[in-house]
Amino acid sequence: MKTLVILISGRGSNMQSLLDADLNVDRRVVISNNPDAEGLRIAQRYGVETFVINHRQFPDRQTFDAALAEKMAIFQPKLIALAGFMRVLTDEFVQRYQDRLINIHPSLLPAFPGLSTHARALREGVKIHGCTVHFVTPQLDHGPIIIQAAISVLPQDTEASLSQRVLQQEHRIFPQAVRWFIDGQLKLTNGVVEINNASTSNITLYSPGLAE
Repeated sequence: MKTLVILISGRGSNMQSLLDADLNVDRRVVISNNPDAEGLRIAQRYGVETFVINHRQFPDRQTFDAALAEKMAIFQPKLIALAGFMRVLTDEFVQRYQDRLINIHPSLLPAFPGLSTHARALREGVKIHGCTVHFVTPQLDHGPIIIQAAISVLPQDTEASLSQRVLQQEHRIFPQAVRWFIDGQLKLTNGVVEINNASTSNITLYSPGLAE
């Protein structure tokens, strides 16, 4: 059975993009560290199983991650997708699910890892900004890159407007990356991702291109 586990902390818009996508999976499960996450209610409306492991009930990251891994073991996930999961995972958890753990990040990595990416991009005056789907490794936001989307930064952009336009691209490339993984099109060689039969796009810059 191919099970996709989606980890969320908040509104769940990237989670919703995965739930809307036509993915070759048998089961979808959503887990949140935040019992008040709006994404839980959205997932429930889709009829998706949801679970809460409240990080505030654990004394440290290690015990929280151990509880998360224990819950994950029930589902035997083919893939774990971090969709706005605002917890830094321990090295032990990451290594346990090595090469089965991916994240969506709102910048063109390796530029602007961490938080406040849009504000930092505007402050630095970059002309190209975007988002990245990558494998998770113990080094925060530095895992092998699967796909990126780039957009122009406009002179009138604010943090809010830039964030919204980047989010639109996140909702396109995250399902694509998950689809490639589930369908066995990803190949990871010496830390570099190769995609079999990747298409090209000349509207917004995608690398590799989106399948239309």
